[in-house]
Amino acid sequence: MALTAFKTPALLLLFLSFIFLLTTTASSYWRISSIVNATNWKYEGLWMNCEATSLGLIQCNTLYVPLSSDTFFQVCRALMIISLVLGICGILLALLSLKCPQLGFSDEKTKIKISMMSGIVFALAGLSSMVALSWYAVCIITEFFDPLYAGTRYEMGHALYLGWTGSLLSIIGGILFTCSSRK
Repeated sequence: MALTAFKTPALLLLFLSFIFLLTTTASSYWRISSIVNATNWKYEGLWMNCEATSLGLIQCNTLYVPLSSDTFFQVCRALMIISLVLGICGILLALLSLKCPQLGFSDEKTKIKISMMSGIVFALAGLSSMVALSWYAVCIITEFFDPLYAGTRYEMGHALYLGWTGSLLSIIGGILFTCSSRK
């Protein structure tokens, strides 16, 4: 009975983690140029790259990456989308596993199984996004410290940190939700 007290905080963690991961996926601040010059900044995300000036002018362009270039980029996009889809499925399963809704089943064993499945789905969503974010960060760090790299040097943007927080909340919330459903 005491384990069901963890279900409400776990559900709040799961909603918060989904919002963090959704914000991270849509953000353009995955990597930020370290130094272009004193008046211009560049920042990029999975879907757009932007350039800002000290006058407040911002110009953003949509990234159309063909399938043949930057495999890690395509994999990061796919993993983040998979994470969001798993998050939506996890939220729906979590809501169905609560004692309130009576949608076709009301026995306790079925709700426990759905609750455990929801926690596992959320843990997988967190792991999926954690892999994407970490791989992207490793690529940024590798380019930054490569002496032969001639392009713009980027640093990790704040969207990565928000995404890591969302991933950890998703994993922790999924574990709490799974553990709270056991008898």
